[in-house]
Amino acid sequence: MSVDTVTSAVFERGGELPIEGTSYVGRLRETADARRLLGAGHLLTLSGTGGVGKTRLAGRVAAEVGEQYRGEVVFVRLAELRDPDLVADTVAETMGLRDQSGRTSTDLVVNHLRDRRALLVLDNCEHLVDACARFVAAVLRNCPRVSVLVTSRQSIGVPGEQVFPVPPLAVPNPEDVHSPADLERYDAVRLFVDRARAVRSSFAVTEENYVHLARLCHELEGLPLAIELAAVRVRSLSVKQLAERLTDRLSLLTGGKRTAPRRQQTLLATIEWSYGLCSAVEQLMWARASVFSGTVSLAAVEQVCGGAGVDPAEVLDLVDGLLDKSVLVREEHDGEVRYRMLETLRQFGLARLTESGDRPRVARRHRDWHAERAARFQDEWIGPDQVATTAALRRDYPNIRLALDFCFTEPGEAAVGVRMIADIIDFWSISGRFTELRVWMDRALAALPEDAPERVTALRILGWTALFQGDAETVVNSFAAAADLLALRPDEVEAAYIANGWGVAGVFSGHPEAAVPQFRVAMAGFEATGVARGLLSTPPGYGLAVGLAEDYEQGREILNAAIARCAESGETHWRSWTLCVLAFLDMKAAHDAERADPLAVEALRMAHAVGTVEVEAFTTELLAAIASHQGDFVRSATLLGVADAGWTAMGSSTAAYVPLNELREEYLARTRKALGDAAFAKAFDTGRTLPSEDALRYAVERAPERSAVDTVLTRRQAQIAKLVAQGMTNREIADHLVISTRTVETHVEHILTKLDFHSRAQIAAWVTAAGA
Repeated sequence: MSVDTVTSAVFERGGELPIEGTSYVGRLRETADARRLLGAGHLLTLSGTGGVGKTRLAGRVAAEVGEQYRGEVVFVRLAELRDPDLVADTVAETMGLRDQSGRTSTDLVVNHLRDRRALLVLDNCEHLVDACARFVAAVLRNCPRVSVLVTSRQSIGVPGEQVFPVPPLAVPNPEDVHSPADLERYDAVRLFVDRARAVRSSFAVTEENYVHLARLCHELEGLPLAIELAAVRVRSLSVKQLAERLTDRLSLLTGGKRTAPRRQQTLLATIEWSYGLCSAVEQLMWARASVFSGTVSLAAVEQVCGGAGVDPAEVLDLVDGLLDKSVLVREEHDGEVRYRMLETLRQFGLARLTESGDRPRVARRHRDWHAERAARFQDEWIGPDQVATTAALRRDYPNIRLALDFCFTEPGEAAVGVRMIADIIDFWSISGRFTELRVWMDRALAALPEDAPERVTALRILGWTALFQGDAETVVNSFAAAADLLALRPDEVEAAYIANGWGVAGVFSGHPEAAVPQFRVAMAGFEATGVARGLLSTPPGYGLAVGLAEDYEQGREILNAAIARCAESGETHWRSWTLCVLAFLDMKAAHDAERADPLAVEALRMAHAVGTVEVEAFTTELLAAIASHQGDFVRSATLLGVADAGWTAMGSSTAAYVPLNELREEYLARTRKALGDAAFAKAFDTGRTLPSEDALRYAVERAPERSAVDTVLTRRQAQIAKLVAQGMTNREIADHLVISTRTVETHVEHILTKLDFHSRAQIAAWVTAAGA
């Protein structure tokens, strides 16, 4: 019997696909994409970091396409192989091929596959890349009907290779999760639940644990191995306890199946495997790059990680090497390529950096880079590129946080931290991160020497932050303390900012008459010093104070002039604020909803574009007031819910803004009365849970709906209200509808009560305004 005759029978039994001992969760899109790529070429590499699920995906793809290869699919495990010279031998052995002729194993495999249609799966090639590349190239060159599917933490570099980066599983953003049902669509959660039930059959997602489960899966970054190892721990820990212990995830996530390869029994072993694949200088780059959080630009990596043993000119090649080995992940934002390191890999790298003794030096370089980044922000931000500049800083924000932590932890560095915060102060305002900013300012003031010039800035920012949180005591104490320091060491710019702060405090507290002179001092100071930011940020409060306390039209003139100045510079953030304030002035001082409506819509669109969450909340409140004024009570209640979600996310509320709160209480009572408690609560809850983009669309793009008459009133009440608007008497309405006059009178009374009206004329006007 020939060799081929013998081995073809064995080939059907050898190299079996791995048996799935646990259920396969998710990956429908990835499986489909991988199948498509494999069908389009002859070589596909599934790449990705350790534990991301490359082997399971390869097995699933191979199983699904097996029929296309008439069942001739062979799965070769290379993880335990250490000698690169034995790659071809291992493949031949897996296929059951034996030869006594002295041919090489590569020739043996090629000769066997030459005329066959087959799929060869090579699993875990990263530590044998060169040998695998030579073997695969030989197979593809000589076997035109063979396809090869590779799993590896780096590509093998064979011509024609298609690389499919296997992503982590989809994870929820904890901030967007409001119920257990919100978690059902995320593969990471489904995997955790499936594996948790395998060790504790009673495990379920509940009202008590869903928030912690969302955080856990988010923190584990959708890494299947990490999720499976965490799920095992539900035998002894609650989900809440698991989430709280993730700071030490490398020691927590152990206890994998004993039948799994050693590198998959603990998360640490998986990472050490990747670390061993790197050259010495790549290991050094891995450790240094771990000082970054989130995504990072190439320029930042070059500046922070270069030098001291790493040639800056080689940084790009080293980054490519870490990308190829799946230590770094490539992302693209607005045309800029950035790099991310999974948190599990980052923690490992930080441990290596700490062991080397180089962590303080690299951390200082990281801080210095981001301090320079912050210093450039204001000049770049005020102008037509504001939206893009804001988005760019938002991407750097995790690293800004790390830099600030360095400043307020290391002795003598607090002044740099205060200057960084002041440089990007508008970013904090845009993001509505008032609670966090207050924490930073408390840390800054605790770390700054009593005689440090930066204390004035820190106190001013603390007072400004407290303004938006409604903390009047901290506002007064902070501004007063800053003023005392200015008396000892004058600073015209800081004095103008403090005056502006007092003015805003006056407006917010409902005392615009006291605010006007403070704003005039601030404007004079900013005009004298030419501070562009001050000249843009002061007019909204100034115009509102004048409009409420002195002259409505003069206030509008100040605000319109400010809008023109913002437009001239191409600026968006302060223009959205000023448009919002102008709309508010029209509603508060003149009850002119028709004038306020388009201003509020434009303000909301601009605020959303740049990400100014405070203006979004403020303007949504205005649109709710306008809707109530126009009799569209369901819309008003829904927008109230949208605004409430915004205030809550910022740690603020309308209580911090007395004039707005007064307006809110007025239309809130009217809307609730018109709808009734149950209908109001339903609409409010709908708005509160709307995703951001849906909420914006609802607020600014009003789809054709039933008129307010048909929405607010019952069917019979709506009929009667429309007939009242036509001038019919109760008797005429009764005759028209063939009901009693007394019934009509009762319905009219209910309509008046529900709408908080006092006359039939008001009903008629409301029906006409609603277009019914």
